[in-house]
Parts: sequence; C-alpha cells; structure tokens
Amino acid sequence: MLQRTYDWTMRQASQPHALWTLAVISFIESSIFPIPPDVLIIPMVLAAREKAWRIAAVCTVASVVGGYAGYAIGYFLWETIGQAVLGFYGYLDKFDAFKQLYNEWGAWIVGMAGFTPFPYKVITIASGVTQLDPVVFGIASVVSRAARFFLVAALLWKFGPPIRSFIEKHLGKLTIAFFVLLLGGFALLKVL
Repeated sequence: MLQRTYDWTMRQASQPHALWTLAVISFIESSIFPIPPDVLIIPMVLAAREKAWRIAAVCTVASVVGGYAGYAIGYFLWETIGQAVLGFYGYLDKFDAFKQLYNEWGAWIVGMAGFTPFPYKVITIASGVTQLDPVVFGIASVVSRAARFFLVAALLWKFGPPIRSFIEKHLGKLTIAFFVLLLGGFALLKVL
C-alpha cells in the first residue's frame, strides 16, 4: 500500500493541479494544518525537476500569505480560535513567558521558526497576539520561508535522480523515520 501511495503521489506531482494543491497546503499549514508542505515539495520536484524554482516560489508565497492568516487568528480571534490551536499543539500554558521574549526577539523568532521544522503556525498566531509589526513579520517570513523551500528545491534539483532512487529503494524505512521524527519533534516541543 505504501508503494502504491508513493507512486500515486509521484504521478499527481506532475499534474497541472499539483501547484494549486501545494499552494492550498502551504497556506493552511501556516495557520492551522500540522503537516509541512515539504511532504508535497519533495515528490513534486522529483517528478518535475525543471519546475523546482516555480514549486519553491508557489510554496513560499502561499506560506507567507497563510502566515498572515495565522497572524489574523492571533490578532482578531485569539479568544475563539488562537487559544484552541496553541492548546492543541501544547503551547498554551507556556505562552505568557513566550510572549515576553517575543516582544524583544520577534523578528528573529519568526525567522528561526520559518526556516526550521518548528510548527510555524504557532509563530504566526503568536505574532498576531503580541501584535508584532506586520511589516517585520512579513519580511522575516519571506526570508525564512523562501530560504527553507528554495534550499529543499535546490537540493532536490541538484541531486534528484540519486535521491529518488534512494527513496524508492528505502521507502518503508524512510516513512517510519519521517513519522518518528515528526512525532518526536512534537513531543520535544511539548517538553520545551
């Protein structure tokens, strides 16, 4: 079943609607969705390496626009939606201490979270709650998200065929490792 899902994803990644799907996932990941868009970027670039830069650009733009949706949740909907989202990810009880740090280091925090696997939606909502300057938020988001997505696209563009062969040969093990790392990351973040 895993191989069929992988084959289906690779076929879908080269379809005309794939960029729209990536844009939607990138948008909602920045405000509420737990799965990062890298899950789609990787097969899309491997399926169509000549589109690597367009894929990274679409992902970046949609992610930043989605980041502003997260900002709006924090700014306008903290009481009704924002607290629930942060509670789901286990950050609500630590948010007051985080808010104080945020006022001092907001741009750097957005930049760090935008580039790393840290749940970016937590940062976008926090930016709205703490009323981080929207221009500073936007600049830090564009720089960090573009760096992340263009780096992934560049590596896949450069090393595509060997990486694809490696993925196809070790698909089961890589899937398990991905989910262990994803769940481990969320567990580690709850401890911090």
